[in-house]
Amino acid sequence: MGLLDDLSKAPKPEPKAEERPAPGHYGVKLELPEEKVTLNAGQSKEYEVKVTNTGTEDDTVQLRFDLVYGSELPEPPEWIVKVWGVEEKVWDVTYSKVTEKEFMLISEGVREITLSITCPKGARFGDRLNVVVNAISKADPTAFDAKTLSFTARQAVIAVKSSIGHERAVADAIYARAKGKDLGVFSVLVPANLRGYVLVESMNPDRLEEVVRGIRRARGVVKGEGESRGIAFSDIDLYLTPKPIVSGIMEGDIVELVAGPFKGEKARVMKIDETKEEITVELFEAMVRIPVTVRGDHVRVLQKEEER
Repeated sequence: MGLLDDLSKAPKPEPKAEERPAPGHYGVKLELPEEKVTLNAGQSKEYEVKVTNTGTEDDTVQLRFDLVYGSELPEPPEWIVKVWGVEEKVWDVTYSKVTEKEFMLISEGVREITLSITCPKGARFGDRLNVVVNAISKADPTAFDAKTLSFTARQAVIAVKSSIGHERAVADAIYARAKGKDLGVFSVLVPANLRGYVLVESMNPDRLEEVVRGIRRARGVVKGEGESRGIAFSDIDLYLTPKPIVSGIMEGDIVELVAGPFKGEKARVMKIDETKEEITVELFEAMVRIPVTVRGDHVRVLQKEEER
């Protein structure tokens, strides 16, 4: 028997089973910072949201918004929730009452959307809204991600223009009318160092604007950004909390006394008392250098310590 005969009789290896790729997996990721914020009545805030298909297969993603209200009223004013980027037109979640939509995402694909939240102008102080953003894989509902945004309504600070010198009269008229109506007015302020304006804390900017139209010497309401009538607290902080008289004065500064028995004298600042708004100085031309304490508004800075 030849060698080739033995090989021809040897058993042939069985063909390998066809290798199939491992089944794909599904995943969804939301990029949205979770936070708790306060909004003035009528104020809006926008968020950039990214929805990513982290799976290995193309998928249909369901985007859903759960709106959870917290208010003392049985039927509180509705917060306005709008979304751009899911479809060609704006998705008005609040008024369309549609809280979920679907869109296709390829594997590792990203959809960028913009979410806008507006506090209603008729909200009560302390009204709350939790917005839960859900992204869910339609192929595998167990693959999902969720983020929560929490909002609380606060009063808007509204600036009302008035004729200079008539701020107090306009403020009194606003207070009298607001007292007789439910305008949600917390306070009416007339800062001494802000001429031509009256500041009003209110939860109803629109209704307040109607009241102002009929007040003599009132020149209208200053409009805020977008649809909001409110202005930022940071813009009026310096009027609500005036800086101390001694602000800007430092030990070692050279000053001139502009009032009091030593008017016209030059001196060096030795000590500053911000609580009493007083400074202690040492007169240059006095026979005996005795510390003298004067009011902070009785001196004028001639030269700063760091300039010498």
